[in-house]
Amino acid sequence: MRREAFFEWLSSQGRPILADGAMGTLLNQRGVKFEECFDLLNLQKPNLVADIHREYVEAGAQIILTNTFGANRYKLAQHGLEGQVSRLNKAAVDIARQVISSSSHQVLIAGDVGPLGVRLAPFGRVQPEQARTAFREQIEALVAAGVDFIVIETMADLYEVREAVLAAREIDPEVPVVASVTFTRDDRTLLGDDPIRVARYIHESGADVIGINCSGGPNQLLRILKQMRSAVPEGRYWVKPNAGWPERMGDRIMYPAAPDYFGDYAVAFWKAGAAVVGGCCGTTPEHIAAMNKKLQETDLTTYENGLSITIVEREEGIGGVQQPTRLAQRLAEGKFVIAAEVDPPRGLSTQKLLAGVRLLNEAGVDVINVADSPMARMRMSPWAVCRLIQEEVGVETVLHFPTRGRNLLRVQGDLLAAHALGVRNVFVVMGDPTAIGDYPNAMDNYDLVPSGLIKLIKQGFNTGVDHAGMDIGQPTSFFVGCALNLNPPDPEAEIKNLRRKLRAGADFIMTQPIFDPEAARAFLGYIHEVLGGLNVPVLIGILPLVSERHAAFLHHEVPGITIPHAIRQRVANGGEKAARVGIEIAIELALAAKSFAQGIYLMPAFNRFDYAAEIIENVRKGG
Repeated sequence: MRREAFFEWLSSQGRPILADGAMGTLLNQRGVKFEECFDLLNLQKPNLVADIHREYVEAGAQIILTNTFGANRYKLAQHGLEGQVSRLNKAAVDIARQVISSSSHQVLIAGDVGPLGVRLAPFGRVQPEQARTAFREQIEALVAAGVDFIVIETMADLYEVREAVLAAREIDPEVPVVASVTFTRDDRTLLGDDPIRVARYIHESGADVIGINCSGGPNQLLRILKQMRSAVPEGRYWVKPNAGWPERMGDRIMYPAAPDYFGDYAVAFWKAGAAVVGGCCGTTPEHIAAMNKKLQETDLTTYENGLSITIVEREEGIGGVQQPTRLAQRLAEGKFVIAAEVDPPRGLSTQKLLAGVRLLNEAGVDVINVADSPMARMRMSPWAVCRLIQEEVGVETVLHFPTRGRNLLRVQGDLLAAHALGVRNVFVVMGDPTAIGDYPNAMDNYDLVPSGLIKLIKQGFNTGVDHAGMDIGQPTSFFVGCALNLNPPDPEAEIKNLRRKLRAGADFIMTQPIFDPEAARAFLGYIHEVLGGLNVPVLIGILPLVSERHAAFLHHEVPGITIPHAIRQRVANGGEKAARVGIEIAIELALAAKSFAQGIYLMPAFNRFDYAAEIIENVRKGG
């Protein structure tokens, strides 16, 4: 069926279209264990699958979903069936077609596409293009077998939704597509997205129908539907709730919502804007029959929906909305920003550090970057140093926040601690491996890569929820930076990583040190071209060289740093005045950066705050 014909069919009924209910629930009730491959039954027990389809059609369903929820290469691989994607999907469509051929009313076949069962980057190792390939393989088989439309359902990751929709569009731009998401008890997806964001995202992704399925019972989905429709009032909506929250009773999973209860909600869903209603886990042909009966008997023109529970909207932050950080304001105003990095002390004394920061502040620095265990060496916790600098000196800080060495619990606890201490600028990096530092045997694991942490902060904490979607009381107001290498060994990989960070919500970029401004300018221009623009400010890394040996070490041993021979020779020719030459070079690089960046990120070596102060003063005078 083409899209226009599908839209006309949805709107021509005068009442909501009735979809079927659960497949897995009935298969389990009829002796199939949950650990078995339900999709393989299309070949092994086609009559069993056909019987369930037939019962739903006889109950009044106008749409039946193929038994292909897990028929993708990743889920099938768990059963050694990854090579059977096309065969299993085709068999499922053939079964459904045989059933509807004898139906007394029109029934459409929806090709059912469930989640891949693996985590997509940035939360997992499966890249978006790999996910799209897997979705394309399944959807292509369904379309070729003759489904009327595609249903992408029970999704929790919006990135995964996008790849599935794009796969369908690549196969056939005219095939109708429903994209349906599941929610937790807190009306958030497992990755923390709320109904309003979900509705807008699905609509913008190109799906024809915005769906909600699984989740809790009808009341929750009615509540979510109303929020979604307020965000995208022009959207078409698909609603298939579970029969309440499941409970385990011995070896069985039980759902509490009775068929009559579902019948009442069928009309409520329609009045709230649903074009298609049906059931998900725990629902049976009896539930669909009850919904059909209610829809047939009710005068929809006079029906009043009194079933929803009022939602109390969360206030915007306890104590009012927090203002942007000074760094965010200066960047937004187009000011040229100077950031300078300091290392936390190795012991308890902070006097020398604070004295150095005071000097930098007097020279005109805008913000102080506080590194976290640079070179994997044990130092004072950086958020304590940030708090001291902000309190004692009065200059704003940027907290370096590496993902390495932190699990999800520690990441989130540390973020809350930093925000509670008034630290709101964070620079997300991977961090140095412990193998190079003071404690090479220390734990080096991590749960998130930088793009994943950026998403957790910007799309989770800054909206008031943690990684699991739990309410944290009020939204944080972090301003988040990400790293960029302007001299990468693999430019395409570097741009791909940057794209993920920007999609996750990065607010600004700080680069590794540069020593060739024209090469840096050229690579930034290439990034603009590839990404179609770069709409976040960039601060260029500047590292003053202090000696010939220092330059040689950085060039030969530090990944991401390349120093042209002419620069190294110039420092070498400086002899005893090499540090003075290094300052001159840093000033030249910083002034050159003014023509293609919005600031510099100064990294003074060996705690030479005096060198950094001189560079800052000269850059201020030069512009």
